Amino acid sequence: MTHVDMAETGRSTGNTQAAAPAESRAVYWRRRLREGLGPGTWRRGLVVAALALLDGIVMMGHAAIPNRVGSLGSLVETFLPWFGLAVPVLLVCALWRRSLTAMCALVLPVFVWFNLFGGLLTDKSGGGGDVTVVSHNVAEENTDAAGTARKLVESGADVLALQEVTQDNRSAYEDGLAEAYPYHEVEGTVGVWSKYPLSDTRPVDIHMGWTRALRTTVTTDGGRLAVYTAHLPSVRVKLDAGFTANQRDASADALGEAIKNEPIDRVLLLGDLNGTMNDSALANVTSQLRSAQGAAGSGFGFSWPADFPMARIDQILLRGVQPVSSDVLGETGSDHRPVRASVDL
Repeated sequence: MTHVDMAETGRSTGNTQAAAPAESRAVYWRRRLREGLGPGTWRRGLVVAALALLDGIVMMGHAAIPNRVGSLGSLVETFLPWFGLAVPVLLVCALWRRSLTAMCALVLPVFVWFNLFGGLLTDKSGGGGDVTVVSHNVAEENTDAAGTARKLVESGADVLALQEVTQDNRSAYEDGLAEAYPYHEVEGTVGVWSKYPLSDTRPVDIHMGWTRALRTTVTTDGGRLAVYTAHLPSVRVKLDAGFTANQRDASADALGEAIKNEPIDRVLLLGDLNGTMNDSALANVTSQLRSAQGAAGSGFGFSWPADFPMARIDQILLRGVQPVSSDVLGETGSDHRPVRASVDL
């Protein structure tokens, strides 16, 4: 009897010893939870919270950032979608700091980013289309113009708009595109190749001193289209001058005036604008036309640089026609990727 009592006592003692660590762990985690959700969670991570608010405010108020100093506003707007990448980084910092303040502050940049760009995440492209157009900066330094011409033919475009057509590479494009595109016009360093007849072609003065824009009428089976192609001045980021976009902005204003005076209702602008639809400095153009990518594409449609696109500076803009699809083609040997869209007349 004594032996049984001792065994039972031992089992009882063992159970108590086994329960003690479990109870201690529960107490430990309750204490940690109280610490994590205590008043300190609002005081921690204030720097992270401030950075989150700043990120959201910059995206929300990008149009108010002035261009007077180094064209800072245009620089921010060119890469505006990438400001969303700060959110996951700040989220990790907020979790690491166990900061409720930072977590709450992150709501602002998330809300603003999805308000600006959430619509681009859905696929709005459809099939068909009366006319397919492609715009491509073929790059003066492209060493395989003939190969680029073959890839452009394979795109299935009815109308091609090319920028950086030079004396050295012009014959390669004329020869390579002649069979598929019997009509073409070149003014300065821009040109249009078409399966449909072209007429009333003339250079457009964008205040550069040489021709980098033209306007032509494309007579399709469904009616006339006024097609513009333009290569606005390049921009650079310099330590002493910031984002050098003043000449581009002046050219964009001149191009916008030409489009404003266009008598044909159906208008397409195909070109390297060296700026995005978010760039308020291009408002004289973008306020009159809408983006095929934004209306009928999928994703951001980044086109430059070709090996790792970070911005869509090659545009297909339109009015008076309905875009049905828009996409970006593969590399061609240029530092830009071609952009394509199909439209209903």
